[in-house]
Amino acid sequence: MSLAGSQASPATAGRGRPRSEAVERSIVEGVMKLLEEGVPLADLSIERIARTAGVGKATIYRRWSGKEELFVDVVRMAEPPDPELPGTSLRDDLVAILEQLRRRGLMTRSSALLHSVYAQMKSSPKIWAAYHATVVERRRRMQIEVLRRGQRNGELRADVDVELLNDIFVGPMLLRTVLRPEADLLEGLPEQIVDTLLEGLRPVSSR
Repeated sequence: MSLAGSQASPATAGRGRPRSEAVERSIVEGVMKLLEEGVPLADLSIERIARTAGVGKATIYRRWSGKEELFVDVVRMAEPPDPELPGTSLRDDLVAILEQLRRRGLMTRSSALLHSVYAQMKSSPKIWAAYHATVVERRRRMQIEVLRRGQRNGELRADVDVELLNDIFVGPMLLRTVLRPEADLLEGLPEQIVDTLLEGLRPVSSR
């Protein structure tokens, strides 16, 4: 699985030590190798990961406090990068956000390994909570800010609840990814969702 385009790890940033991208990559790839071999998450000890990656256990602990934090980074790095928002309009930014979700859904469908990884992660409350805090919540804050900016710019009605509205926008894509894996994730779906919803959410004077 390619790790290209992955962002700086929240778990490894700001610890006052020089980073070695090569070492971190070898550790992450060591975890992926074990998962590809069918090793359950519960059996992924730091010692086993270190042996597979060809590093010492101390090298891992200098970067991650435990295997849960390491595993969250592995999953995060396997995801598509955060979308680059055009910033030209509310519509364009929302389309970019949903396109990233569409591609993530396609990746999960095409990778049996990713599907297994997410399933294992959800079975561990500690890992799921860490993933939710470092990935899901961060992206949700970005999405809500896009909606608030749309309200400030007069592109979106001021009387709508942006927290609820965010769920309404991303809901159809997540529904097709998680609950309806047989449903198509075709190109153009983000535009279709955004245009359908914005039709009833723009201020009256903007329609």
